[in-house]
Amino acid sequence: MMDINEIRFYLPHRYPFLFLDRVTELEVGEYILATKNITINEPIFDGHFPDNPIFPGVCIIEAMAQASGVLALKTIGTGAETNKAYVIAGVDKVRFKRSAVPGDQLIIRSEVMSRKRSIWKFKTEARVDGQLVGSAEILCAERDLDD
Repeated sequence: MMDINEIRFYLPHRYPFLFLDRVTELEVGEYILATKNITINEPIFDGHFPDNPIFPGVCIIEAMAQASGVLALKTIGTGAETNKAYVIAGVDKVRFKRSAVPGDQLIIRSEVMSRKRSIWKFKTEARVDGQLVGSAEILCAERDLDD
């Protein structure tokens, strides 16, 4: 449904910090399904961990937040060119159930829990092969990138 070029329209993130590869489903104002392909080529694996590469939990949270940002921006009908971004304002109820490693494809789901003005709350999860990797409730706030 959305390739990397369209994702880049909605997010200001770029390599090596863009953690979405594709959006497979999106219901405006409701939910998004996105993928992140984890490859050994990612610079994070030079140090986490060289002999036992594990995709860091904070990167999984960031991928879930990026998917949430795409959902929010698509819902309000604006892109990254407006000098606004949705940034993480809080993360609650974080749980990790298994590791994600090179060769895995994260399937990220984010759904809108609530929205008040420019503050959004999302229920998110990441899965690999149907198994839960991690979940969190993420609070995002609109921020001017010019600040």
